[in-house]
Amino acid sequence: MNIIIGETIFERLLKEAATNARLRTNHDLRNSESDTSQRMLNALSPGTKVPVHRHLHSSETVVLLKGRIDEVYYDSAGNETGRVALDADGSNRGVQIAAGQWHTIEVHEPSIIIEVKDGAYAPLTADELLQEGV
Repeated sequence: MNIIIGETIFERLLKEAATNARLRTNHDLRNSESDTSQRMLNALSPGTKVPVHRHLHSSETVVLLKGRIDEVYYDSAGNETGRVALDADGSNRGVQIAAGQWHTIEVHEPSIIIEVKDGAYAPLTADELLQEGV
């Protein structure tokens, strides 16, 4: 099935995200359940809390299609080590995050990202989540 990635789907997803308890929602871009890639649109509202996490077996590509966010990096002690401001109308629109890099996002206005990772989806494991105060 062909999907047009533009304002119509952005508006729908941002409305869903705004009313979701987590203040975010996603749209799966895989071809089928048997597709072992991870490709999705994520709609993010300001105030959403994405835990600091890492992906041990895959890099992650994040491209901002609408809005404004910061990609924030941490060390294993939970100290911020850097951040990249992404703006859909600016010069920085995406990042490639290395496998094993602790990261999260801060959402400054309703935003849409496309996120791509290697391999089939698997929930984050305990060693991929940075616990508060660690």
